Amino acid sequence: MPCIGFNKLDGSNLRFEWSKKQGWHKFGTRRRLFDHTDPDFGSAIKIFKDTLASGLEDVFRDKLYKNAGRYIVFCEFVGPSSFAGWHDPDEPKELVLIDVSVHQRGMVLPRDFVKHFGHLRSAEVVYQGNFTKEFIQDVRNGEYPVKEGVVVKGGKGVHGLWMSKIKTKAWLAKLKEKADTDLVLQKMLSENTMEQSE
Repeated sequence: MPCIGFNKLDGSNLRFEWSKKQGWHKFGTRRRLFDHTDPDFGSAIKIFKDTLASGLEDVFRDKLYKNAGRYIVFCEFVGPSSFAGWHDPDEPKELVLIDVSVHQRGMVLPRDFVKHFGHLRSAEVVYQGNFTKEFIQDVRNGEYPVKEGVVVKGGKGVHGLWMSKIKTKAWLAKLKEKADTDLVLQKMLSENTMEQSE
């Protein structure tokens, strides 16, 4: 089946919510909200406003999107040494756009994401074609210019979006090595190992 493969950056998934009435007013991780005082992710708010906010607003005001009124965008918060959710506090970070959810429409389909949001700092497309076993093995074996892996997306229509993650063997080996002394990483390794076996 046709798909697009995006570079899966090794960072932390953060979300930013915008509405016509309130502007950018809500910031969070997958599990919690945060503000500019947060020791882990507070700095991401300024980075977001400096690099992505106005460009996203321009798209939201376009005729294709302006009637929705509310949006949640998802970004990867990442630095040069980021790994498995850990970030060096002394390194510069950036935000890379990975998904956009439109109120009452759902996630923007991958082709539309590339077409409408690809001019912003967004996840790099590393593959376009059919989702095959050969492609999966090539990603796992390091044949693509990615570190952690690839997020594969496809589908049509509002509810037709599907997604799959493929991790490289090299990244899993590094995770396994670091998991020897870290319970959180041991759980992450177990989850990733199960994902890759499906």
